[in-house]
Amino acid sequence: MTPQEDFERVAAQLADLGVVTSKVFGKPAYKDANGKAFACLFRDGLACRLISGTEEHIEALALPGAALFDPSDRHRPMKDWVVVPHTDTARWITYAEAAYRRPR
Repeated sequence: MTPQEDFERVAAQLADLGVVTSKVFGKPAYKDANGKAFACLFRDGLACRLISGTEEHIEALALPGAALFDPSDRHRPMKDWVVVPHTDTARWITYAEAAYRRPR
């Protein structure tokens, strides 16, 4: 599957929570019922707002190919967001749900 197809598959799994897809940073994103983004497709990975220092953040950042989210590519990454690579697409739902549960 392509990253976009996997993004849509996860969106369908999150729909029961009231999650909708929209755009953030010009990228396809998941937003909660209040319109707050908590994850977005970035290149071939899923950037999730996991909050620096949390168990999920540390675990996701340790995945091979994972990195802090730098939407501008100007070496100013967003410390609370981790890009989970497409090679770990099976974990996208886990991290998306964790990001959804975090206060925004």
